Amino acid sequence: MFSDVLHVSWMSSDWLLGGFTALCSSTRGQHCAISTPLFTQPPGDVILTQGQTATLNCTFSTTSSNPDLFWYKQEVNSYPKFILRRSRYSADNSPEFVKDRFDAELKDSSVPLMIQDLHVCDSAVYYCALRPTSGSSILYNLKCV
Repeated sequence: MFSDVLHVSWMSSDWLLGGFTALCSSTRGQHCAISTPLFTQPPGDVILTQGQTATLNCTFSTTSSNPDLFWYKQEVNSYPKFILRRSRYSADNSPEFVKDRFDAELKDSSVPLMIQDLHVCDSAVYYCALRPTSGSSILYNLKCV
């Protein structure tokens, strides 16, 4: 019997959502930006199995003193769904994405998304976006292999 394996990797895209556009089209493990803010894309892939915890990193640089960071999930043949928003003074999760499983802590220059107790249905493209923005975002592809 085969176990379900989840595969986390970077995905190239020119994705657009409410003014957030994909930042990197093919660069891995390097800084890349269209304009500020700057996002950093980590190198390599991560292989995970059901029940494990996934940490999707989002590192950024901005001059804003109170940035809002967002995470979205987009399943195949669907639209991006809001997961959560983090800022210095507030933290909001969509009711569909309970904080027990989907959480993120806003730090000075990062907002890693932690997904606890992975399920196959967590397979999707995950987007990190920043506001205020000049048109940049970052994305992960979390999928079953």
